[in-house]
Amino acid sequence: MRLNALLMTRDRPSLRVLGATLDVMRIEMQTCQSAADAVELLVKGHHSALVLDFDLPGADQVACMARLVSPRRRPVVFGMVSAFTPVGSAFQSRVNFVLYKPLEFDQVVRSLRAGQDLMPPNPRRSDRHKLETLVYLQLGTTALPAVVLDLSEQGLALQTPEPLPPVQNVPLRFALPGTSHVVEAVGEVIWTDEDGRAGMFFSQMTAVARTHLKDWLAKRGGRAQDAVRVLMPPRRARHGVHSTH
Repeated sequence: MRLNALLMTRDRPSLRVLGATLDVMRIEMQTCQSAADAVELLVKGHHSALVLDFDLPGADQVACMARLVSPRRRPVVFGMVSAFTPVGSAFQSRVNFVLYKPLEFDQVVRSLRAGQDLMPPNPRRSDRHKLETLVYLQLGTTALPAVVLDLSEQGLALQTPEPLPPVQNVPLRFALPGTSHVVEAVGEVIWTDEDGRAGMFFSQMTAVARTHLKDWLAKRGGRAQDAVRVLMPPRRARHGVHSTH
């Protein structure tokens, strides 16, 4: 069984201990230093374990994003905390195991072994997923990452770590999987639910971006009737932002 771990930390002593531990346990290691990079790597690749340094900004958001990964490939999340870390954010993010800094080899080994049976193996061939890309929603000065659940020429369905605030028109951008094309558009929110899912209609998009999207959908066998299915809320979603009172 092949296992791999994604580490988000800038702490060199912790990296040394984690590197030695993962090497002994024959778990491959990949590192990054920011929440933005961790979210990108998390969604685009397979990781059996996710080790987050909660002394870095955005660690709680990465942990929340890890919960959005499909159960078959959802990583076991280890949160690193120190005496100065607001540990509440780690527990609110529902990490599976907590590692206390300064890390000690034996402590890390015990925690990794405890979570090893829960770690999804990294397949030799990537699983085929319906859609694997991030979308960034621009909410004021904040860029909120979300996972695209479905996509059509007219709009998309997405999953955010937390329910969307009451907004209607949101600038957004996402990369078309398997290409270098980035789609920038404005999405009109047409429904949301308590679980963080939402449906958006593309109210603005450049002609070039629309052509790239149309070509990408055609290569994947996209059909006209998919537009309605993508924009329709699931049964549990009851919050249409255009409902009248």
